Amino acid sequence: MSDLEQFRAETAAWLAANAPESIRGVRVTELEGNWGGRRATFDPPDMKPWLEMCIDKGFTAPTWPTEYGGGGLDEAHARVLAQEMKRLRLPAPLTGFGLSMIGPTLLRYGTEKQKREHVTRIVRGEIRWCQGYSEPDSGSDLASLQTRAVRDGDDFIVNGQKVWTSYGDLSDWIFALVRTDTDVKPQAGITFLLIDMDTPGVSVAPIKLISGKSPFCETRFDDVRVPVANVISEINGGWTVAKALLGHERSMIADVFGTSGGDSDKKGSALAALARDYLDVDAERIADPILRDAIVQNEMDSRAFALTVQRARDAAKAGHQPGPESSLFKVYGTELNKRRTELMVRIAGPQGLGWQGEGFDERELTLTRDWLRARGNSIEGGTSEIQLNIIAKRVLGLPD
Repeated sequence: MSDLEQFRAETAAWLAANAPESIRGVRVTELEGNWGGRRATFDPPDMKPWLEMCIDKGFTAPTWPTEYGGGGLDEAHARVLAQEMKRLRLPAPLTGFGLSMIGPTLLRYGTEKQKREHVTRIVRGEIRWCQGYSEPDSGSDLASLQTRAVRDGDDFIVNGQKVWTSYGDLSDWIFALVRTDTDVKPQAGITFLLIDMDTPGVSVAPIKLISGKSPFCETRFDDVRVPVANVISEINGGWTVAKALLGHERSMIADVFGTSGGDSDKKGSALAALARDYLDVDAERIADPILRDAIVQNEMDSRAFALTVQRARDAAKAGHQPGPESSLFKVYGTELNKRRTELMVRIAGPQGLGWQGEGFDERELTLTRDWLRARGNSIEGGTSEIQLNIIAKRVLGLPD
């Protein structure tokens, strides 16, 4: 038996013996699962022991170095672990921006002290992170940001406002871009700073979306004192760190929205299952040939995209840092999700347009709100227009 085969057998046996039955098949969405943090919630409750067991095994961050609590697995072994978890329909024990964005950035740019302080707590789910990039007048033109950090001895005094801070009201720490020099070109005067959300002067207010949810927030800093030791890389060198993190963010968005509809069971895709519930079926086949074609096309696109994202994930585990190709993933993944949610509403017909009240069940109301929420996919994480400019310039090499 090869080493990989032995690892598969041992992993499958451990998962079967230890993973609680109540979490199998649970779909981790923005409203359930475990994001970690000082105010972590667990739904279902067995997510907590599941997290604790995976922390002990290094399975919350299987490819991260063992000295920071990761599993130390290479890409082949990590893929086996993912396959076995998927086979048992197990949710990720931990999710969030700590694992997907700031963690990989700290591993690349952080000091040893910063890694020991922050990466280990990310792996253990002890801190929930949010992102402080966009501002009211600095969205797509991120380099024009105006949140100021003025040095005062061993601290910075931070003043300004961030917007579209996803889950800022639930987070413990924020990684933020601040302006530390106004006498140089915009990109050269930016610093990447870590800020504890419990620091006096930090305030957060949710922003309600057309989907009825409020994952986005506005975050204000009023004379917030932050240690200079919380700078990642170097003062005025934050733009390089910010771009690297954006690569991780865009890959994450593409992964979440691009592959969320690709799960299939023995009866086929989620789209096909929905169609069987709402449309005429002729001998197990959806009768409407146009909708049948649209469902098959979306399923093919989802599976092809999932394989492409997996290749990029494998390359990242082998040490390749996300580059401009992440913009390709972000554009395609978000557009794919918009098409998928629109198709789901189309399949449900009038039952897919409910907002509240009698006549609609929970699944139908979720269809409507997911469709509305998907409208923002092409804006968050950098608009599709910005991503297309990046692709044109840095991937295709087209002239300005």
